[in-house]
Formats: sequence, structure tokens, C-alpha cells
Amino acid sequence: MKKITPFLWFEKNAKEASEFYMSVFGEGSRVVDSSILTNTPSGTVQVITIELRGQQFTLMSAGPFRQFNEAISFVINCDNQEEVDYFWEKLTAVKESEQCGWLKDKYGVSWQVVPTILTKLLEDPDKTKAGRVMQAMLKMKKIDIPTLQKAYDG
Repeated sequence: MKKITPFLWFEKNAKEASEFYMSVFGEGSRVVDSSILTNTPSGTVQVITIELRGQQFTLMSAGPFRQFNEAISFVINCDNQEEVDYFWEKLTAVKESEQCGWLKDKYGVSWQVVPTILTKLLEDPDKTKAGRVMQAMLKMKKIDIPTLQKAYDG
């Protein structure tokens, strides 16, 4: 068992959300555990633990509690633009929340879809190049690697 597992409280659709996330992340995704708890303060509660690319998440349907917000997000590190485009297309659902690679899915969960090259470009010792990359990124919703590279190259 992992020492730290994100735990997400859904009002009523944890099972649906778990199936959606497993379909998005594909190969290697699986249900680790699933149970129905009765006689809880929330009534009947469904708890599902899934694994997405080696990371476990526990999702629970237990009635209204709190809404998800951008204070917590999950980062998806992408090797190339194709991966960025794939995850962006599959996950984005709240257009108003899109900024600098951040998006919100149809369940209100926030994700950051980040190409690994972004960190390398931003950490360049040449502050002028890194600054141009930052300025380009701040104008983006979905991160566009060719535009970042163009900004870096000047």
C-alpha cells in the first residue's frame, strides 16, 4: 500500500468518475478495491480505490460535503505535445478554469497537464530565455510546446 493516497469525496458519482479516469489513463489502470459501507452518518457510502499509472486514488460517494477547487490539483507530466493534447481533450470540461496548463474535469477535479520540457525551459540559467518562456506560458490555456520553444529561441 502507498503511504499517501489522494482521497476524493464525490457527492454521488465516484464509481462513474473512477471508470472515466481509468478510461482516460488507459493501460495499467485498475480497480484496487471497492466496497459499500452502510449505516454511516452519510447513509450508504461507496468507496473505490483505483490505480492510474502506478498512483492510487480513493474515491468515495457520500453525499454533499464540499466542492473541489483549484487549491488541490493533480499534475500529469507529458513527454510531448501529443500527450498534452490527448489529456487536455479527454479531461477539460470547464473552459473558464483553463489557464497555464490547468484545467477542471467534468467532476470539478483540477489537473495540470504539463510537458516536461516546460520545467527545463523555465529553469534555464539564461534568465532572458526563461523569462520569454514564462511570458509565453502565461498567455496559454493548453500548453503548446512549439510556442514555448519559439519563445525560448527568441
